[in-house]
Amino acid sequence: MPVHLSLINIIHPLKVPPYLQAGDTVGILATARSIQKEDLQAAISMFEAWGWKVQLGNTIGKVQDQFGGSDQERATDLQAMLDDPNIKAIICARGGYGTVRLLDKLNFNNFCKHPKWIVGFSDITVLHSYIHQQCQVQTLHATMPSVYDGNSPASLTNIRTALIGETLQYQLNPHPFNRAGEFEGQLVGGNLSILYSLMGSDADIDTRGKVLFIEDLDEYLYHIDRMMIALKRSGKLEPLAALIVGGMSDMNDNTTPFGKTAEAIILEHLADYDYPLIFDFPAGHISDNFPLILGRKVSINMKEMSFVCL
Repeated sequence: MPVHLSLINIIHPLKVPPYLQAGDTVGILATARSIQKEDLQAAISMFEAWGWKVQLGNTIGKVQDQFGGSDQERATDLQAMLDDPNIKAIICARGGYGTVRLLDKLNFNNFCKHPKWIVGFSDITVLHSYIHQQCQVQTLHATMPSVYDGNSPASLTNIRTALIGETLQYQLNPHPFNRAGEFEGQLVGGNLSILYSLMGSDADIDTRGKVLFIEDLDEYLYHIDRMMIALKRSGKLEPLAALIVGGMSDMNDNTTPFGKTAEAIILEHLADYDYPLIFDFPAGHISDNFPLILGRKVSINMKEMSFVCL
């Protein structure tokens, strides 16, 4: 039961890309940092064991500074996979930084008409957000091949679950900051730093009446405070149906401590709102980085501590 019931009418269902079947091809490429083919062998073997073919992008193995090739090379590789009808899902090999440098070099017109699954997290929040706003297409927030060896088995097998169209259902973790409620709403969000960096652009997410998910890694605590204040002052927190906080991992502090954890900072900036809150959700830069279908309606029952992508 979302708090802002009057906003439900503005939420439209996002298009669902075709689910994968045996024999389909998935593409793996680098939109941000570089990665070598040998680092993808576990991912290739896993996808092939699931019955899918794997096509590696031209950016795999390329290196220009920290990136998987030049901006133009990465954009050309992604454009080719966006437009290739034989590729049914695009797996982003790793994050880091650099995906936002590609947006103005890409044409999503064909993709919007003939969508396919985009899979990744962290820096890939750029693609999730842009595609939601400009194409109205669902995408998969999930772990990436560069960190598969650090993820739990369930984090990986649930990628298949999502991509073949089966239901994603998770148990929530208890947390002293959780705020009770039972509700449904359209899920948006991703990496907090990326969402902050996209504000005011054509990839800026609309949060009205929606369930916002945030996570982050290796940020200073005062940066978390700054970003939450920006979200609040820009009007993105007030109209939410609920907020979900995933991993806030490896936070940094100054010599003079900020005085609060990342979770406490987030809670402080939500004090004016009475919608449900979930902390310690199993997604983000953590071992249990469970997939989430962004743009999909989700159902959350905090009495039963359950989360379902409908």
